[in-house]
Amino acid sequence: MFGAASLASLALAGCATTGDNRPVARTFDQYYLDMYAAMPNEKFPVPAVDLTRLKPTHFRTEVDDPTGEKPGTIVVNTAERYLYLVEEGGKAIRYGVGIGREGFAWSGHGSINRKAEWPTWTPPAEMVARDPNAAPWAKGMPGGIDNPLGARAMYIYTGGKDSLYRLHGSADPASIGEAVSSGCVRLINQDVIDLYSRVPVGTKVVVI
Repeated sequence: MFGAASLASLALAGCATTGDNRPVARTFDQYYLDMYAAMPNEKFPVPAVDLTRLKPTHFRTEVDDPTGEKPGTIVVNTAERYLYLVEEGGKAIRYGVGIGREGFAWSGHGSINRKAEWPTWTPPAEMVARDPNAAPWAKGMPGGIDNPLGARAMYIYTGGKDSLYRLHGSADPASIGEAVSSGCVRLINQDVIDLYSRVPVGTKVVVI
């Protein structure tokens, strides 16, 4: 539950300028500062999110469920750049996400058949072939704060087979709300840790 705090209580992110170009400091509600605070007790300590780089519209919040799916279902709306975890009582937890860029987007139905904390990233052969930055990690990059999968990964299977698409973490707040990935759905690390704690293996995933 998200209590009485709401996006309406959030001051706009970052710094603006006045008419004479003097910077004007802006602040954030303590509720969101706590939500996106550092997580020093993780295996690899997670720094606080720079909220000036995370779109206020994509902060985690509770909303009326717009999906019509059963409670416990994950729904990713790629047009909105939101992930919804459907709850009881017509509510949903809404998370901001980054999605696949043009040519790498994916949609369909599946399920989370595997979960991992601080997962190893092994780029698919196709990525290794097209991306020289991926080639050194063809046999896998160990988990860590700089790993592209971030703090958690949930592996989407379709028809009993690994789709190669994941819900995973990211340390780049500016990428949330954008089409930037190679098809996977990324959440800021604090949000993926929260989502990971709420969903079991077998959770239904709908990507639209």
